Amino acid sequence: MISLPRVSPKAALLSIGCASTLLLSACAGGSDGPQDTAYVARDVESLYFEAKRRLDTGNAPLAAALFDETERQHPYSPWARRAQLMSAFSYYVARDYNKSIQSAQRFLSIHPGNKDAPYAYYLIALSYYEQISDVTRDQKITDQARAALTEVNRRFPQSEYAADARLKLDLVNDHLAGKEMEIGRFYQRSGRWLAAQLRFQNVVDTYQTTSHAPEALYRLVESNLALGIPEEAQKYAAVLGANYPGSEWYDKAYDLMEKRAPALAAS
Repeated sequence: MISLPRVSPKAALLSIGCASTLLLSACAGGSDGPQDTAYVARDVESLYFEAKRRLDTGNAPLAAALFDETERQHPYSPWARRAQLMSAFSYYVARDYNKSIQSAQRFLSIHPGNKDAPYAYYLIALSYYEQISDVTRDQKITDQARAALTEVNRRFPQSEYAADARLKLDLVNDHLAGKEMEIGRFYQRSGRWLAAQLRFQNVVDTYQTTSHAPEALYRLVESNLALGIPEEAQKYAAVLGANYPGSEWYDKAYDLMEKRAPALAAS
């Protein structure tokens, strides 16, 4: 039986290999001529394996088109289901992530309970993940990646797909926290201390396990001192000291409290 990879999409090329020598012979002798386009009718096995050959030799866009054509020409063949998911994988390899997502979603709409559904969900998550931009840009794709990775973990928590999704979720959350920090620092520079405080508080509440949490606590000390609420600043400085006693951010918070609220710093 031909099965899909358990973890890495790249491993698909190993596990969706040749079903038999007989089937392999069907795709031998392919050429680069017009007969390789998606519009030439041919039997399902040779069409499928010609698509795989193109993928193996690095022509992922043509492979995707041929996998699509496999399904179009032979919609009721058992090969059609395999071709649907291999099409999604081929688009992923070609970095055509939107088409990869569309193909995987189409597979799930037709085969929601299929044994390869976990891989389809994982491929959707990877396609969003690969599109994450730097923190200076809109983070809609990052939010979509987070939602898709969370869905993989929720639906298939014991799978290796979920294990990888959890690792990537940590990176996504760190990225989103970085965006909140960037906005908060911008508000601080503009003197909009309350707006800044809300951003830093969101990092502390929502992304407390990320690398940005210590700085967020320090920025809350800054913001509350600027707002004239030294008692609140002291609370955040205490939390910072309790959780990150050796960090540069605690040292900076302590120095700032001694300078701006010496009585509270000494207490």
